[in-house]
Amino acid sequence: MTVGRVGRPHGLDGSFYVVEATPDLPAHGESVVVRGEPRRIVRRAGTEEKPILRLDGCAAREDAEALRGAELRAEAALADDEYWAHDLEGCAVVDGERAVGFVRRMSALPSCEVLEVDRPDGSELLVPLVRDAIRSIDVAARRIDVDLGFLGER
Repeated sequence: MTVGRVGRPHGLDGSFYVVEATPDLPAHGESVVVRGEPRRIVRRAGTEEKPILRLDGCAAREDAEALRGAELRAEAALADDEYWAHDLEGCAVVDGERAVGFVRRMSALPSCEVLEVDRPDGSELLVPLVRDAIRSIDVAARRIDVDLGFLGER
């Protein structure tokens, strides 16, 4: 969710004003996502109406100027069985020890979300994100174990 935008620099230390700030703007020590990268807030000053932030990696006025206009996003916490689509893209899909393919992307259908899996033979497999179809997801290992039998294949 968007919580503001990087405004003009404030001072020389990499701090900047936040424009279009929402009440959900995170506090000092928390993180925001800027241009797809999580960045920790190392300073929060100003007022609720006109907040000033400095992010980890911003040490000079030029650093803040380079981010000017960028969207600040706060990602909601996920439950243990929830995943960001971008975390699943590129994961290897297997059925036990049998290689099935790689996740191209996650898509939303009217009934559920599905993984679009590219197979080595060039075909596509749609895997619904339901417990019967997916045995396990290990984002760190970049591996998703599916049940091809449930999907009508063997």
